[in-house]
Amino acid sequence: MIKEVIVVEGKSDTIAIKRAVEADTIETGGSAVSERVLERIRRAQKTRGVIIFTDPDYPGERIRKIVSQAVPGCKHAFIKREEGRGKRNLGVEYATPESIRRALAEVRTEAETPVEQITMQDMSAAGLVGGPQAKNRRFLLGEELGIGYANAKQLHKRLLMLGITPEEFARSLAWVKAQEEQND
Repeated sequence: MIKEVIVVEGKSDTIAIKRAVEADTIETGGSAVSERVLERIRRAQKTRGVIIFTDPDYPGERIRKIVSQAVPGCKHAFIKREEGRGKRNLGVEYATPESIRRALAEVRTEAETPVEQITMQDMSAAGLVGGPQAKNRRFLLGEELGIGYANAKQLHKRLLMLGITPEEFARSLAWVKAQEEQND
């Protein structure tokens, strides 16, 4: 049984989570997260802790941001885009039980205040901002770190929020460069 309550988007996500692990969920009911739902999440955070586990798409990121801002100190679980790919959509509901268990095993906690911060200049120097390969590099970096894909601005926020260290960032960038060289 997972101690924390898992925040998901809808009923199909709850079903997928329960196929993979024994856990309680709170469903946001989509990207228009009501104050009533946020209050339930706040209560769960105080008593058991919360893991935000949303779809790897724009609405999922929007929900993650809304909940994270309203309820500080949440944990975050991410599935890779290919793990959540259905016939027409992306979602936790399409992930295998193994992918869900992996994401929950690799959960990340929001950092109170990062000691060393990764700057936008660091990201630019790494080829993650602008340029023809930036999007692919961000995708690979997000996969390697287990924090999902994001545009440059959102990736920077996520790196800081989840306390990714400069060392972890550098190791993951080395892996990204190795992947690119392998594909050349």
